[in-house]
Amino acid sequence: MGEVMTYTIQLFKLLFAVDDHIFRIGKAEVVKIPWRTIFILSLFGIIVYAVMGAFGIGTSPISSSVSLVNPAEFELRKLWFVFGRVLYAVSFVLFILFIPPLIFYTVTKIPFKKLLVMQVVVLFVLLLERIVWIPIHILIGLDWFVSPFSFGIIASYVTDQNFIIYFFGSITLFQIWIMVFQVKLLTRLSGIHKGWIYSLVILFHIAIWTVTAVLAFTDILIINRWFG
Repeated sequence: MGEVMTYTIQLFKLLFAVDDHIFRIGKAEVVKIPWRTIFILSLFGIIVYAVMGAFGIGTSPISSSVSLVNPAEFELRKLWFVFGRVLYAVSFVLFILFIPPLIFYTVTKIPFKKLLVMQVVVLFVLLLERIVWIPIHILIGLDWFVSPFSFGIIASYVTDQNFIIYFFGSITLFQIWIMVFQVKLLTRLSGIHKGWIYSLVILFHIAIWTVTAVLAFTDILIINRWFG
């Protein structure tokens, strides 16, 4: 009997040799679930969102009410905000890791473990995007939807409709890289026509961008009502 081909993710090497690793993932008979990497990225994601909350990123509605409450109450409100961001981080990580593989598996029948490896890479890139944005916000004061890496900054010059700006702000250079990566992997690991894969990935991301815009729009309303 020949040796069983096994694939174990090497995250940083994969990022610099995407095509080679996609080929190896496709040929692998056994794919090891990278639980250690998943745990580290999950913990890292929680830390990133906690740091964002600690720096007051996204707390402008809370800060606007600082003169209306005593310092102790204001700090308590900030603490609750950070706690909410941590819960959001947990939900975000679980969604990114497990929901897209379920959807893509339903359509392509690519083994779930291989799709999970794909999403581990996606999660890493998304967290990297947020890390890049933190100093941009702190030093320049730009919100995520008008980041220089997003199309929101262009949309903000065309319209003042917040929902549209949030939608295009969700489309970033990082997101485009992710889409290209997913198309490559799904195309090479499935027998489905490339046009259908493009349609699947694009429609999926349009749905994500729409949900992101809705959440961003309602999040501001909720924070304003809760802390205003």
